[in-house]
Amino acid sequence: MTDIKWWQKAVVYQIYPKSFQDSNHDGIGDLKGIIEHLDYLKLLGVDVLWLNPIYKTRDIDGGYDISDYQAINPDFGTMADFDLLIQQAHQRGLKIIMDLVVNHTSDYHEWFQKSRAQKENNVYRDYYIWRDPVDDHEPNNWGSAFSGPAWQYDPVTQQYYLHIFAKEQPDLNWDNTNVRNAVFDMMNWWATKGIDGFRMDVISLISKPKNLPDAPKAANELYGKAGSVVANGPHVHDYLREMNQKVLSHHNWMTVGETSGVTIDEAKKYANLDGSELNMVFHFKHMGLDRNVNPALGKWCDQPVPLKTLRSVLTDWQQQLHGQAWNSLYWNNHDQPRVVSRFGNDAPEYRVYAAKMLAALLHFMQGTPYIYQGEELGMTNATFRSSADFRDLESINAYHELVDKNNLLDGPTMLRYLNRHSRDNARTPMQWRDAPNAGFSDHQPWLAVNENYPEINAENEVNDPNGIFHFYRRLIALRHKLPIITLGDYCLVPGNENDDAVFAYTRQYETDHLMVIANFTQETVQRHYAFPESKTRLVQNYPDDLADTLRPYEVKVYQY
Repeated sequence: MTDIKWWQKAVVYQIYPKSFQDSNHDGIGDLKGIIEHLDYLKLLGVDVLWLNPIYKTRDIDGGYDISDYQAINPDFGTMADFDLLIQQAHQRGLKIIMDLVVNHTSDYHEWFQKSRAQKENNVYRDYYIWRDPVDDHEPNNWGSAFSGPAWQYDPVTQQYYLHIFAKEQPDLNWDNTNVRNAVFDMMNWWATKGIDGFRMDVISLISKPKNLPDAPKAANELYGKAGSVVANGPHVHDYLREMNQKVLSHHNWMTVGETSGVTIDEAKKYANLDGSELNMVFHFKHMGLDRNVNPALGKWCDQPVPLKTLRSVLTDWQQQLHGQAWNSLYWNNHDQPRVVSRFGNDAPEYRVYAAKMLAALLHFMQGTPYIYQGEELGMTNATFRSSADFRDLESINAYHELVDKNNLLDGPTMLRYLNRHSRDNARTPMQWRDAPNAGFSDHQPWLAVNENYPEINAENEVNDPNGIFHFYRRLIALRHKLPIITLGDYCLVPGNENDDAVFAYTRQYETDHLMVIANFTQETVQRHYAFPESKTRLVQNYPDDLADTLRPYEVKVYQY
């Protein structure tokens, strides 16, 4: 594979606009706030900015309930502000990709308002998925991703509508040609605004199975796992190829699909290098390794991920997609807790080492890396002291269902689990400097700032040549410079498969080799790896090299 596309060498920076920078003193981040920090992002060295949804919304679910796809959320600014953002980003060589949310809309979207108005003689009725009651209850046993059933009864027309997520997020019926064409027209409209691609929200869920059968359900689960029967549905690849023909193939864009439930074989279809569907996908295999063993509790748990399991998943995706499809490389995003708290160690004595180790381990793999805002600072999970501290719909609903409603967990245990996994961990405001509200706003922020902002902030990091920020700059520069990072084969170091402490792999391209060695523990360990005498140490997170010794969270990357 030598025909390199621009997005294969690119590094993406994800911005959660609500929490990035408030420019108009209302406690909510906005588009002008992003413009204020474009020079910071240019200094970091990234190529692409992915914006979480900035469309008009009721903001039930972080902007993922869209009421108008062609209007800007007034909290974030105006369309003129967006046009200026595009102009200023492009002027600096930065590309902008938008979040495409078309599995569902808001219940306030014009399409849904018309759909629910009447049952008969209504062209919009079939824009969504409506079903009659079955024995006076929901049409099947599907559960919503945000707790409760995936069906909402509408007394006006006496039918249920499907919502895989919140009841305010009704699912679109992609089997309807008019729906697909309306989506494609909207995408092409954004192309005229000058965007550079789309990240596609839960795109693997758009094609529902025929007859909507019941989903698998364990004895102690409240509802069936809808995702297990909806993901990678019967026509999803047909619809994405149609999207490609009518939209994507006409633009030099970057596209990435969020594909819950995706397998490696399915990923090879979504992200095939023939360019017939998308450029790449997000899988969640490594994100689901610390789920609770009790399926009724879902992801709510506080157990660490064993290194052997994590290494096995990452290695499978590296090796099996090589030469056939393209990987997305990420540790965290707006839906996941902070990586240094989850897979590393956020204690003050280890945080910087762990953050750098995790960064290097991922950025030397094959694929397109994604940096979530604040990751380049080593931002950590927050400390939430009560259920009232949360703003995330998923977290609030889970507390209500597991503690208040069904008594499956006590309050303190659930709070501990939320502190580990809540999406609000990723959504606390960006920590810019040691100033009130971390320099994010001079108004009370919509979500409390992490209390550690006096120590962990962008101003400190940019001024520290040995800090995490400049470590990321080095990783990005190497990716741009070295073909082996884009093109090289990936292989675990022989014997590393069962190592409980160290993750060691190699990359090879033509005569060039890299070896990445990462200690995932706070212990000092001894490991011997054979190298040619001519090796060069490209990257390290300690100032010296003790040969066969690996200190806590130490990472070393050699070229030879």
